[in-house]
Amino acid sequence: MGRLIDIGDTCLHVEERGHGEFAVIALHGGPGLDHTEFGWWLDPLADDHRLVLVDQRSQGRSLPSPPETWTLERYAADVEALAGALGLERYVVLGHSFGAFVALRHAIDFPGRPAGTIVSAGVPSARWLEGVERELEIFEPADLRAQVRSAWAREADAATQEDVRSLLFDQLPFHFADPRSPRIEDVRIAMVGAVYAPDVLRAAAAAGTYGGLDVEDRLGAVSHPLLVISGRHDRVTPPGAGEAIAAGVPGAELVVLEDSAHMAFIEQPGEYLEAVGAFLARVG
Repeated sequence: MGRLIDIGDTCLHVEERGHGEFAVIALHGGPGLDHTEFGWWLDPLADDHRLVLVDQRSQGRSLPSPPETWTLERYAADVEALAGALGLERYVVLGHSFGAFVALRHAIDFPGRPAGTIVSAGVPSARWLEGVERELEIFEPADLRAQVRSAWAREADAATQEDVRSLLFDQLPFHFADPRSPRIEDVRIAMVGAVYAPDVLRAAAAAGTYGGLDVEDRLGAVSHPLLVISGRHDRVTPPGAGEAIAAGVPGAELVVLEDSAHMAFIEQPGEYLEAVGAFLARVG
């Protein structure tokens, strides 16, 4: 279903859906996950656009690369290299969670190159992640709180694909407004064929933060349209972070989905796609 695209020092695995001159490059969360995180939820975009689902550097079915290249700066440069390799003249970058960190860094490092950028559940600096522990302390129910805490602790020792899969699904209740949402099972189904990257996850856990994430003072460099999507109940990348991005980027748009947490494209798929579709229509 997919293919490898040479971007210079490595090859990225992409899966494309739909057709057209106007493309949407979708960047998954993680790190350590792959494009299957998006499941079928973004597929309606392929009715009118070329949807390019990417396994980021050294993740999924992309080829390995040296650990010193696993930085936000390099991931962002990969997006530009991929667009060139695919011959994309007009494209929008949509990044979710960790992918949103990459998408925002790309928008800053390559202003005006994409037709637009969509930051879904992102933050402009590490300071916005400091409230996660407080959110976990009040997270209910208590049994799921213990489950999530244990999963985070296991990230530093993740050695196999099964390790990553297990901790991911143990963490998912924390990422949904309803910790017992039946949609969590849909994620399990969507990611049944996922290829996980324990080395990449373990490296990020050891670092304790994401190098190159702090770009709050550079937001004014973005010169193309930008849409920020936040979930009102997001415990990881709070809506205040989305507001800060929108306030710092000239002309940026902000959509806060009131019944979502971190996984808005799954929790409120209709409203999410409506916001994305309207943005694509405006910039396309």
